[in-house]
Amino acid sequence: MSGIASRFDFKEIQEKVSLHLRPWHRSFQFWVRAADIYTGYKVFQVRVSFVKDVQKQHAMWERQHELAADKIYAMCSDLGGFFLKVAQIIGKPDLAPAAWVKKLVTLCDQAPATPFDGVQHVLEKELGQSISEIFEKFDVNPLGSASIAQVHRARLKGNKNDVVVKVQHPGIQELMMTDIRNLQAFALYMQKTDIKFDLYSVTKEMETQIGYEFDFLREANAMERIHHFLYENNRKSPVLVPRVVRDLASRRVLVMEYIDGIPILKLGDEMAKRGINPGGKMAAAAKQNILKSLTLAYGQMILKSGFFHADPHPGNILICKGSEVALLDYGQVKDLPDQLRLGYANLVLAIADNDPVKAMESYRELGIGTVSNCGNEQQELLRLAQTMFDTKLPPGVVMLQPFSEDSSIKKIAVESFPEELFSILRTVHLLRGLSVGLGINFSCAEQWRPIAEEALYNAGRLKGANRKSRVRKLSSFRRFTWRN
Repeated sequence: MSGIASRFDFKEIQEKVSLHLRPWHRSFQFWVRAADIYTGYKVFQVRVSFVKDVQKQHAMWERQHELAADKIYAMCSDLGGFFLKVAQIIGKPDLAPAAWVKKLVTLCDQAPATPFDGVQHVLEKELGQSISEIFEKFDVNPLGSASIAQVHRARLKGNKNDVVVKVQHPGIQELMMTDIRNLQAFALYMQKTDIKFDLYSVTKEMETQIGYEFDFLREANAMERIHHFLYENNRKSPVLVPRVVRDLASRRVLVMEYIDGIPILKLGDEMAKRGINPGGKMAAAAKQNILKSLTLAYGQMILKSGFFHADPHPGNILICKGSEVALLDYGQVKDLPDQLRLGYANLVLAIADNDPVKAMESYRELGIGTVSNCGNEQQELLRLAQTMFDTKLPPGVVMLQPFSEDSSIKKIAVESFPEELFSILRTVHLLRGLSVGLGINFSCAEQWRPIAEEALYNAGRLKGANRKSRVRKLSSFRRFTWRN
C-alpha cells in the first residue's frame, strides 16, 4: 500500500517538475532557433555582397528566404502558442518574402487541439453543469483550434439553432507570457543592431493585448459593444457580429451564435468549385464587396468609436451568402483615448491628401518620436506614414519591404512609438495583406477620409466651411470605385 502511495507521489512530483521546467525549455528552444535564423541571414548578407550579377543575387536571396521559411515554420509549428500569432503577423504578402508567406499562411488554424476530456473538464468546471445538461448535441471534433482556444459546434437544449462553444486550452496563459518576454528581449536586440524602430514598445502592447485574450467575459462584452455600435450606426451593418449567449459565458468558456460561412483563405477554392472564374467580373465584384465591407467597418470602429476589433487576420474572417462578411474572435480589441483617435484622424487626412506638413504635425500629436538621417525629412516622414498606416502599394510594387536599404525606416529612426498605436498599425497591415491576397490595391486612408473628417468635425476641430464637403464625401463612401 505504501509502495503505491510512493509511486503516486513520485509521479506527481515528476509532473510538477516538468511543468516548472517547461517555460525554461521553451525559452531555450526559442533562442537556439532565433539565433540560427538571424545568423543565417547575417552570414548570407556578407556572402551575397561579393556577387555582382543582379539576377544571381536575386536567385540567392530567394533560396535564402526558402531556407529561413522552413526554419521559421518549424519553430512556430513546434512551439505553437504565441508563435502561431507571430506567424499570423509576419506571414503576409505585403510584408514578408513570398517564401515565408507560402509557408506561414498555412499555420492560421493549425494549433494542436486539446483532447476532448480536457475540453469537457474546463467547460463543466466553468459552467457548473455537465455537457449533457446544457447541450442537446456537442461535436467532439473542434471546428478549429487556435493559439489560445478551440471552438466546437453544438446545439443548446430546447433550441433549433446551432451555437459555437469556445474553450480555452488548459495552462496556455503561462506559456504565452514566457514566449512574449523572450520576443521582447529579441526585439530590444534587433532595434539596437538592425532595425531603427521602437520594436520593444510594439511587443509591450502585444503583451497587454494578448493578456486580455485570456478573459472571455471581456471578449463577450467587447462583442456586444461592437455589435451594438455597428448595427446602430448603419442601416445594415457592414459585417456580421455573432451574438453572445450571455448565460453561458465565463472567463474560460464562451458560447455564441453559429454563423455559416467559408474562411476567406478558401474563397478561391470555393469559387472554382462553383465554376466561377477567379479572374472574371463576378469574382472581382465579390472581392470588392468583401474588402469594401471590412474597410467601412474598420473605418467606423477606429475613427468614429475608437473601440475596435484589432485582429482581422484571415482566420477570423468568414465569407457568407451574398458576399456578406462575418468578423469573428473579439479577444483582441482596443479602446483608443480620444486624443489618439483624433490624432490618427488627422494622420489619415495627411496621407489621403499627400500632405507632408500635416503628417509631421500628426506625428507630434500622436507622440511618435523620430530622428531624421536624410535631407528631405518631410517627404520621408510622409512615406513612412504611408508605409505604416495605409494599405496602398506604390505603382508596380507587389510587396512592401519596410526594412530594405532605401525604405523610410532606414532613413527615419522611430525612437518612440506609443504602444496603443500598435493595434492600428497591425490592423492596417492585416487589411493590406487581405487586399493583396484578393488582388485589389486601394488606399484605406482615402476611403476613411470622410469618416476622419466627420470625427474631427464632431470634435470641433474642423471649420464649418468644410461641413458640406464632409457630408458629400460620407454619402459617396459606399459607392467608391476600386482599381485592381
